[in-house]
This record gives sequence, C-alpha cells and structure tokens, in this order.
Amino acid sequence: MPNEHENVTMFQFFEWYTPADRRHWIRLKEQASLLNSLGLTAIWLPPPNKGSSSQDVGYAPYDLWDMGEFYQKGTVPTKYGTKKELKEAIEECKKYGMKIYFDAVLNHKASGDKTQVFKAVAVANEDRTQEIEAPHDITAYTKFMFQGRKGKYSDFQWGYEHFSGTDWDAKEKRSAVFRIEGENKGFAEDVDKENGNFDYLMCCNIDYKHPDVVTETECWAMWCVNEFGIDGLRIDALKHISAGFVRHLLDYVRKESNNPHFFCVGEYWKQDANVLNSQLETYSNIHLFDVPLHYNFTRAGKEGPLFDMRTVFDGSLVQSNPQAAVTFIDNHDTQPYQTLESYVEHWFKPLATALICLRFDGYPCLFYGDFYGIEAKSKREPWTAIPGRKDMFSRILLARKEFAYGNQSDYFNHPNCVGWVRHGDEHHPKGLVVIMSNSNTKGYKRMNVGSQRAGQLWVDMMGYWKDPVTINDEGWAKFHCHSGSVSLWVEKEEAKIWATVEETTMKRRSLWQIIRTCLSPWITGTIF
Repeated sequence: MPNEHENVTMFQFFEWYTPADRRHWIRLKEQASLLNSLGLTAIWLPPPNKGSSSQDVGYAPYDLWDMGEFYQKGTVPTKYGTKKELKEAIEECKKYGMKIYFDAVLNHKASGDKTQVFKAVAVANEDRTQEIEAPHDITAYTKFMFQGRKGKYSDFQWGYEHFSGTDWDAKEKRSAVFRIEGENKGFAEDVDKENGNFDYLMCCNIDYKHPDVVTETECWAMWCVNEFGIDGLRIDALKHISAGFVRHLLDYVRKESNNPHFFCVGEYWKQDANVLNSQLETYSNIHLFDVPLHYNFTRAGKEGPLFDMRTVFDGSLVQSNPQAAVTFIDNHDTQPYQTLESYVEHWFKPLATALICLRFDGYPCLFYGDFYGIEAKSKREPWTAIPGRKDMFSRILLARKEFAYGNQSDYFNHPNCVGWVRHGDEHHPKGLVVIMSNSNTKGYKRMNVGSQRAGQLWVDMMGYWKDPVTINDEGWAKFHCHSGSVSLWVEKEEAKIWATVEETTMKRRSLWQIIRTCLSPWITGTIF
C-alpha cells in the first residue's frame, strides 16, 4: 500500500492498438499485483464508455452511461470488456491501494441514432469565426436516444439543441464545419484560439452553454465516482472545451464527493509552456501533461550527440510549474501512425524514463505501449510489432520506489553527459546517483553523495557498469555510464547482484545523417 512518504507514479494502461478482444479489463485485473509491486500508484484507464463500434478506442463516444452493459452499436462489451469486468479490475487495483483515473471524453458525441433538420452555417476551417455562406437547413445525426439502455441511469436524450456544431450534412452528403444556429447558440469563447476559435474538433460538438447538458454531465461524473470509486479524470481535448465548464465540473465533483483532492489532468496539446501556464491560472486545481518536455525528448532522440543534454528541461512545464506537470515520454497519440506521431527513439527511452522518474519534480506517467509493446498498424506497411521493454522500465521504477528521495544535487555541466544525486530522506535514507550520456563515447562524472557515506561501495543497479566505485572521505566518487545509456548507482548490498538489464545502443549515424535529421523540417518545408 502506498503511503504519504512514497513516490507516486501514474500508468497509462492502454495503447491505440490494444487488441479489441474484449479482455483488456481482465488483463488489468491480472496485472494489478505486478503493477503495484513496481511502485505504480495510479492507473489511467482508456475511455470505458460505449463508442461508435466494438472496435472503438473510446474517443468517438456514443453513450457515456454504457460501460459495456447494454446491446448498443452492435455489441454489449466495449473494446475492453464488460462493465462487470471493469468493476472487478478496479476493485483489484484498489485492493493494492492504486488510484483509478477515467479518461473522460466530454468534447463531443458520435454515431447518433437519427437525423434532425436544423439551421446551421458553414465556417472556414482555418478561421472558425468566419462564415463562408448564409445559414440554411442541414440534416445531421444529432439525435441520441440510447434505446438499448432504456433510460437506465439517465433518461436524458440528446438533440441538436444540445450541440454547437457538427461536420456532416447527411442530406447533401457534404463535409464542413457547421456551427448550429439558434437562441444562445454558438461556439464557446473560453477555448483555445487556434483556427480563430477551436471549440469544434469533431463529430457532434457538445454545447455546455445549455443548462441541461451541464446537469447531465454533472450526474454522469458523480455516477462514475459512486459506481466505480474513481479517484480522478483525465480530460481529453481540453483546449476544445469551455474552460468555465471544466472549472465548474471539477468544483462540483469535489464538493459533492467530499473529496477536495479529486484528481484531474488535462490534455492541452500545446508545445509552449507559457500557454500551458496561462491555462493553469484559468482552471482550479488541475494538472496538465508536459507536452513541451515530450517534444524535447523526441528531438533529443533524433539529434543524438548534437543535442545539448543541459537543455533537456528548457521550456518544459516541469521546469516552470513542477507541481502541475504530469511528465510523460509517449502516449496513444504520439505512438507510430497516430495523429500526433512523435515517438521518442528507442535508444533514448531509458534516459527519458530516468529524467521523469528519478528527479524531484513532476508527476510521471508511463505508457502501456512502452512497457508491454505496441501493435503498430500502418496503412502503408505490414503489421509491425514494437516490443515492450518491461525489464528496463521495471528496474528504473524500482529505483524510483526505493531510492529516488530527498534533496537533489544536479551536475548538468556537460552537453553530452549529465547526472544528479538524490540524497535520500528519513524514510528512504540510501540515496541514488544517476548518470547518462547521449554521445558515442562512455561518460563519467565526479559527484558528491555526502561525507557520511565515506568508504561505501556503490554499484550500477542497471548492471551495465561492472566495477564498483568507492566513496572517498569527502563523499566524492567518479561515476560512469556507457555511450547512449544511463546508469543508476546505489550502495552495494551484501550478497546482492544486479542482473544486467537489456541495453539498447544508440544508433550510430554519421554527422551528416544527424544534421540532415535536424534540418529535415526545413528541407521538406513542414514546420509546425
């Protein structure tokens, strides 16, 4: 059971191509003990609701109240399983003290049951504030009746009046961004200003100006708390949802559940930490994913030794607002063949893991696909599996669980080799030294672990560096790591031998290949 003196770590328990075998909740139940033993304290689940089909990952939500209980959209279970199996998996995680976060897709609804005719106006895709034609009648699938559920849990039915936009005129078979017209209608103003107004993302865009929509969403959120015992939400597509509504919803749930610590992390996909910090001032007690840090990792992996490791945290959220940052390496959107593909290179994953898991700041979140592997699916290439790296992640997680505590001394004084010391605390006094290199040569660094450790032998718990080091009378020692690698040094324990973790060497490329990689956006003309 985790306690207040233990590090907290989130785990995203899905990837985009998680098999649609309806056994994922069973997998979670079976893996709960292992995940707990690694020091994981919170599980982020995929959207558990009924989507547009049995294959839906959950981001095209049809019925939020159907968690795999009713025959709708051609299936009773969701892609992940039944409601009963979901509850059993959650109960198993709770047995080990792990918290549960639902992925809440509150921006839109998909696959309506019937069409309706109503007034709408098409707006420019690049500037949603600009109308490109006069308002006129369109026909769209905006009626949601949930006939399979028959009013259980909620008898609310959705119609066009509950949405602010859609993207398909079924009668004319025309695709466009349509803003729905009517009294008190229009896109929300307190959203991201990309494309003029980024309220609209996809499908039937939910209108949180409508009081019935607000009440329905409040009821659903509290039902999730009471029915499943969830401890928090990951809110999808946050920059497309009214900030005022999100703030209201979290205040409501925290008050009604009598849990002021009900957790929330938002997906606000911006690479500028200044934008993220401004959003944190808007919301109340919310975390955001550290998107800028992810892109630093992506760039570091591609650039190899040309990347200055001293700058790896520059411009990141964890650097400017560490208490609000959820740090991550990759997720279901950045994995290969997905819309935000920016996958961190294989060789850099261990370094990135150490950077988010073994330092003082940030709330790290690890990815199912990195741990268990990815079924990487491309329309252009054969099905290609990317193997997981369970042993590597498990070892670094063990270091986080047992050793990464207390004050931190940084040694970020070389462009290719950086390190730091965690000095331990009263509950975890042993301490830890981390050293990593992104160059094509081995790295070393003199670091001080404290004179109270004089005479101790320290060893690399990754098993990469075979020779121990001795701490001198002043607390100094010379710590080593291999090229393109990370080593974790701890005090040697009697009769303890650290087995070597699989090591991935950095792909050796010529200087021209590295420069070409760095300049490729300019060469191809694709600058984002």
